[in-house]
Amino acid sequence: MDEGFDQKVIQQLTKKVEELAIYMEKMKLAEYVELLGNIPRLLFLNFISGLARGLGMAVGFTILGAVVIYLLQRSFVRNLPLIGRFIADIVVIVQDHLK
Repeated sequence: MDEGFDQKVIQQLTKKVEELAIYMEKMKLAEYVELLGNIPRLLFLNFISGLARGLGMAVGFTILGAVVIYLLQRSFVRNLPLIGRFIADIVVIVQDHLK
């Protein structure tokens, strides 16, 4: 009875180890470890990804700023009292500061 149980446990463990090996292959763990060992390539890839993130943020902030300016312009056209008063206060503060 113990031998049958042991064989069953060994088969289950073997199956789990094989599944883990398949998952590790899917994760491309070997390629990642190889990349970690290649410092110049790792630095280059991180530099390029940093440039891409910076460019993405710059474009995103530009689009967001354009939308905000557009909405503020439209609020002047509609003469919204709350926003118009707020912007008028900002203009007065800036003009006083420039004097």
